Order: sequence, then structure tokens, then C-alpha cells
Amino acid sequence: MEMQNATIALAALGHTTRLAIFRLLVEAGRDGRMAGDIAEALALPGATASFHFKELSAAGLIQGESRGRFICYTANFDAMNGLIEFLTRNCCGNDASQCVPAICPPAQAKPVKRKGAVAQ
Repeated sequence: MEMQNATIALAALGHTTRLAIFRLLVEAGRDGRMAGDIAEALALPGATASFHFKELSAAGLIQGESRGRFICYTANFDAMNGLIEFLTRNCCGNDASQCVPAICPPAQAKPVKRKGAVAQ
């Protein structure tokens, strides 16, 4: 991915609703989700959802497939990975020893100690 495509993709994801749609589709995996299910999950009117699907499709981040009268959307994982690669290209001046892992595991929650709590 190059600067122009990255700019378009980031602009599309820069809207809260489109980012929420994209995250739902990433969670759904290669099976995708039906347009109506996405709209319902995010409490979006159909016309609003359609507008956002169009913007994400134009950015190359999702694709739709007709299933009868309905459309199933899937995330374009190649585009997503291309965007991540673009953003991290030449990370730390190409010195891998200086980089943190690309995907960090979530921090382990530490137990909260409360005043007066009895240790078990």
C-alpha cells in the first residue's frame, strides 16, 4: 500500500461509525455479516448504513456480495494488513531490536487491594 491508498483508507476509518462497522466485520472473519445485521447491531437506519458501506467499499476496506435480495459484507483482510504494513514500514529505523512486538498481548489485570479487605 502506498501513501494515496493509505490516506483514503485512514480517512474512511476516521469516522466512528465506519470504524465500528469495520471492527464488526473483522470480528466476523471471512464469513462476514449481512448488511441488515450490521445496521441492527449498531442501531443505524438503513440509508445511513448504506452510505457508510459505500465509503468503506470505495476505500477498498470491505466488499459486498449479493445473497438473494440481501448483501453480505466482509472485511478486506489484504487491505487491512497492507495498511498495517504501511504504517509500520521502516519501524525504528529498520532496527528490529528496538521495536516492540507488532501485536501486544493485553496487560494482565492486577488485583485491586481495598482498604480493610481480608486476604484469602
